[in-house]
Amino acid sequence: MPFPGGLWWLLCCRQGFTLLRRDYGEADREADGEAEEEASFELRAQGDQGSLEVSLSQPTRSSSGSERSLLVAEEMRSLIVEKGPGPVEDDPDALVKGWLQREVRGGVKTPWIRPRKYWFVLTPDSLDYYSSNEKGARRLGSLVLTSLCSVLWPDKQTYKETGYWSVTVFGRKHCYRLYTEHLNEAVHWVCAVQKVIDSKAPVQTPTQLLMRDIEEHCDSPEVLEQIYRCNPILRYTSSPLYAPLLPFPYGSLDQSAPGPRSYTTLRDEAVKLFNSLQQLELERDPVPLMQGVLQTCLDLPPLVDEIYCQLVKQTTEPPAPGGQGDLHYWQLLTCMSCTFLPSPPVLRFLRFHLDRTESRFPASEMAKYACFIREALGKTKGRECVPSLEEILVLMRRQEMICTVHCPGAPACSVAISSHTTAEEVAQELVSRLGLSQSPNLFALYEQSRRREQPVGSTTLLADVLTRFENLAGEEREQDPPCRLCFKHYGFLDTDNVPRDSLEFALLFEQAHEMVLRGYVPTSEETLQTLAALRLQSLNSDFSTHAPFPRLEELFPPHVLHARLPPPRRRPPTKCRGARLRAGLLAGGLWGQALAKQRAERDQRLRGRLREEGASTMAAIVEKWKLLQGMGRPEAMAAYVALVREWPGFGSTLFDVDLRVPGEPEPLDSFCYGRISSFGASDSSTFRLSVEDRDLLFETSQVDEIAQLLNTYLASAGAQRPPRPQEPATSPPASDPTALPQELCPVARPWQHRPPVGSFHS
Repeated sequence: MPFPGGLWWLLCCRQGFTLLRRDYGEADREADGEAEEEASFELRAQGDQGSLEVSLSQPTRSSSGSERSLLVAEEMRSLIVEKGPGPVEDDPDALVKGWLQREVRGGVKTPWIRPRKYWFVLTPDSLDYYSSNEKGARRLGSLVLTSLCSVLWPDKQTYKETGYWSVTVFGRKHCYRLYTEHLNEAVHWVCAVQKVIDSKAPVQTPTQLLMRDIEEHCDSPEVLEQIYRCNPILRYTSSPLYAPLLPFPYGSLDQSAPGPRSYTTLRDEAVKLFNSLQQLELERDPVPLMQGVLQTCLDLPPLVDEIYCQLVKQTTEPPAPGGQGDLHYWQLLTCMSCTFLPSPPVLRFLRFHLDRTESRFPASEMAKYACFIREALGKTKGRECVPSLEEILVLMRRQEMICTVHCPGAPACSVAISSHTTAEEVAQELVSRLGLSQSPNLFALYEQSRRREQPVGSTTLLADVLTRFENLAGEEREQDPPCRLCFKHYGFLDTDNVPRDSLEFALLFEQAHEMVLRGYVPTSEETLQTLAALRLQSLNSDFSTHAPFPRLEELFPPHVLHARLPPPRRRPPTKCRGARLRAGLLAGGLWGQALAKQRAERDQRLRGRLREEGASTMAAIVEKWKLLQGMGRPEAMAAYVALVREWPGFGSTLFDVDLRVPGEPEPLDSFCYGRISSFGASDSSTFRLSVEDRDLLFETSQVDEIAQLLNTYLASAGAQRPPRPQEPATSPPASDPTALPQELCPVARPWQHRPPVGSFHS
């Protein structure tokens, strides 16, 4: 039966009064709900020191609401100065006061109701708001301001969406979102609140106070035992943690932080991490969980000290010392020590914990982990990536990793590395192992894949490189070859006097062949075919139908074959709007299917043409190979290098730069290193080189690589830099074209011998 019209009207009015009561009436009840504001059971002011006899228990939730309210009320009376019944406007402690609109807690702003305004008063201790500014007005809420509070500046996005400028103040339990129509008023409130926050003394947690007490009484075993016995917060617990052990600012995180993961506040993340640590005790395979904890610490560096403190807590007087769960904590602490370095106070507390463990459990697994962690902390300087799964497994056994480095023309080398081994250390070890110590040329490690190749920085940790390889292996397709480390020439200083029967000549031959395949040696197709035939002779000796044939792209530059194909025809762009519209409509129907079919047929014809060109090129290479019968492998390698050496740019380290003129096989300019007065980066994509009275600018994405190589060349050739001035240099005036920017590095120009020549090629 349908409702009468009057009943419908009554229901609508009732619903409307409900909305009004929600938006306006709840403000009167917020005084009771916010009476527990800033009830901080785990925080103390810096000046409020307690004696050693005071027991700081593990924070737990109270089961009785009345007891908790009583505790909160007593604490609130000590934190907030009670206001008298006088007029609100006559408060002598008020710093800033005025009308602001507040978002009702738990409600949704309705578009037909204008937000209600409240009278806000900022004092040196809190931010209070009242129902009005009249005498005897009731205080509806208060937010105690400490050094952990934070305030957000107004943003344009909120103004575009709501028409109001917002001021957000974060407290321990509550967040005030205030709105005003004027930007200058919002900025005034933000500056005032921030000034009050900055004036507060730093807040210290019981854990920090106890860390300081332990450091002060480290020579008194009786006092230390009393501290640990009377303060359960320092010992293992199986209960959840409801507050972090260290102080963190209130408020949300910046979601623009690096990393694909999204995080909440630091306090919430600290509590979540403790829950993850407790899961380690029962995990059969703790490696993924450990890597997740390490990744969170890498994304949120302020949590590093917190995790160290949590791990120290869980490894202090556990119920089963040396058990599986306890060892999992020690293993994660080992991974942390090889990845992150804590702050000095936490580092001192951690070292004390390691000494205490070794003295209480000598010759145990915990003592062995403690010794390993102490040594790792002396070498750790920070990581770019978290340890890989393989590295975590190795660290759990306190062993070293085995890294495979490929050497062109020689078998792959296996090198034992730790989490602190740099690329320069491995390169020096390989130079010594392969007998290249007397070579004047420079060597380095390279990250090599099918698409790119780049040198590894001398100070780069190989553990980070292996982690990147592990991450790329999960992203790349199956047919793509995995990334690998390769040991190669880094800088050519002398290529004429390399013995042909040495390992270095084999490295030189392989690197020359890579230059040919990458198109860095501009020469004729006839010479490229001869080089491919010499390559076959060096691999398989004399021609034989049973000899294995490498793929053509491993012998001949692929870009030469692609250059033979006709370029795709491009239709001129249609200028008429109607023509573009008709073309778009036709592309979406039958004509679109026909065009797709035509493109597929054209691609198939191009692939067929490419196969024909490849077959004819391979036939020409085989014919030249037959003419090399009787030539030995050393002679073939020497003839190959001799042909490549005919190009003037051989022996130079080549970098890709953008030129405004067509590329030429000859160098555009050439100069000795002794003529270089300075070099450096003008910006992230421009390399500047000053040669006597000339300034050369090169647009390149390899600015750092070029600068690093030039530094290495000059250092190896005996050049020494003059000392840097103590005072910071100022930027030169724009009117002086010969002045050098601040980033340029001056080098000494006198040379005692003829240095090598540096060339820049297109």
